[in-house]
Amino acid sequence: MTIRVLLADDQALLRSAFRVLVDSEPDMEVVGEASDGLEAVRMTKEQRADVVLMDIRMPGTDGLAATRMISADPDLADVRVVILTTFEVDDYVVQSLRAGASGFLGKGSEPEELLNAIRIASGGQALLSPAATTGLISRFLAQDPADDDRDPARGERLDSLTVREREVLVQVAGGHSNDEIAERLEVSPLTVKTHVNRAMAKLGARDRAQLVVIAYESGLVRPRVE
Repeated sequence: MTIRVLLADDQALLRSAFRVLVDSEPDMEVVGEASDGLEAVRMTKEQRADVVLMDIRMPGTDGLAATRMISADPDLADVRVVILTTFEVDDYVVQSLRAGASGFLGKGSEPEELLNAIRIASGGQALLSPAATTGLISRFLAQDPADDDRDPARGERLDSLTVREREVLVQVAGGHSNDEIAERLEVSPLTVKTHVNRAMAKLGARDRAQLVVIAYESGLVRPRVE
């Protein structure tokens, strides 16, 4: 199947560069370009995009607000948002992950990294570098332990997890793949996948990136401050 990609960035030159790159791949195509958040939300619906490459800083409705709108729309439950950042606004990236983004990627990434991120996000898996995502989240949650955006109910929902599901969640928060978790816990990758899917369902997480956020916000995993 062809992955339908929407580009959301207020810089036309960057959108053009991303379009050329994405359209050069046989398994994906750009279905639209948006220059602000509201346009991105509208075009995501109209063009039935699978993955949205979302810039954060855009005029009017920014990428953070647009990500929340997409995540809150039941009709767009299968859409994956990848935040594009210069890494100068890491705190916004964390807010975006909390709002439903599948992960983040630097605008200076290599072309293959961007294409790989699109494919992985489309499959609902952990993004390109789960360890980097984990480090980013832990750093900013450690700096802002009293964030009002956190959902205390998530900590209570952890009670619904089995002991094994909690163990798997801790490993996911550590940025480990299913194969790595399987080796660590001495079970099969399929078993790990089952536990991950069940944890996502119980905790209301869209994907693995959301599980990482929940693990930190609930206190199941404590940030390490270096």
